[in-house]
Amino acid sequence: MTPGKAALRWTGRVCGWVLTLAATFTGLLAVTFFIGRKVPIDPVLAVLGDHASAGAYAAARAQMGLDRPLPVQFVLYVRDVLHGNLGTSLLTSNPVRDDILRVFPATLELATLATLIGILVGVPLGVVAATRHNRAVDHVARFVGLIGSSMPVFWLGLMGLLLFYAKLHWVAGPGRIDPAYDGMVDTRTGSLLIDALLAGDWDVFRNAVAHIALPACILGYYSVAYLSRMTRAFMLEQLSQEYIVTARVKGVPERRVVWRHAFGNIAVPLLTITALAYSNLLEGSVLTEIVFSWPGIGSYLTGALMNADMSAVLGSTLTIGALFILINLATDMLYRVFDPRVRT
Repeated sequence: MTPGKAALRWTGRVCGWVLTLAATFTGLLAVTFFIGRKVPIDPVLAVLGDHASAGAYAAARAQMGLDRPLPVQFVLYVRDVLHGNLGTSLLTSNPVRDDILRVFPATLELATLATLIGILVGVPLGVVAATRHNRAVDHVARFVGLIGSSMPVFWLGLMGLLLFYAKLHWVAGPGRIDPAYDGMVDTRTGSLLIDALLAGDWDVFRNAVAHIALPACILGYYSVAYLSRMTRAFMLEQLSQEYIVTARVKGVPERRVVWRHAFGNIAVPLLTITALAYSNLLEGSVLTEIVFSWPGIGSYLTGALMNADMSAVLGSTLTIGALFILINLATDMLYRVFDPRVRT
């Protein structure tokens, strides 16, 4: 293929990605906009209170643009979102964008650690379970997956606090850090662990690890259960293929058969599963954050729902949805790196 044709093909792919991203994000904006307009909560009364006069109500409604036709309101909503204006939180009186930038790094840190636990434990467990089908290790892996899929996360979190915090004192209590260490390191990345390392403050780092260990392990257990089940299923399918039998007949070492041939062929679908698990942890850690008083976007969203703070609710929903879109787009791009068939 000539350089000109290759450049043209890549330009077309990039344009396709951009159009897909724009169309998906527009759909997300439309969904959040109409949800905000159809919920039985009057945003004007939420701001002014139930005893506002008719004149104040009409003035506030006009100022918020709610007296305009619905299509015009949607255009204004899209304009505000593209400019980073997600409204003002009634609960904190801060711009929703600033609140999300403040709380989201805590959720990102927690979900990332949980996903790493899932990858480092769940994927090898699934591979070993598949290679030892119907043996003791396989039964243990299936039991782990069954319990992780059926046990409520809030109950497991409460039992973890009762055992490891209240009884054994192995971990710190709820929250992200003890109040005595709060504000001792400058916020650079938003990750308290990384910021403490950059500042060289080992006391803050150890305290942050003691706080995040239990909630990360609780969420990580669900990630282990999911990834181990999917890895086991993918590996069992590959290990039954004829090319695996041929490799074994030729005398190829079993380790190479398993990890080079079989595992290499499940890398791409496993990438999708891992991305989905990570996305679900980012938006599904609400109960864990509530149980552990973790100051993330889940706790922020729950507080906004309890106080009818629709600007904060819609802003959080929009942020999580946009993150889903970006993760899926990144996964599609990585497909072309790991799978030559997609590139051709």
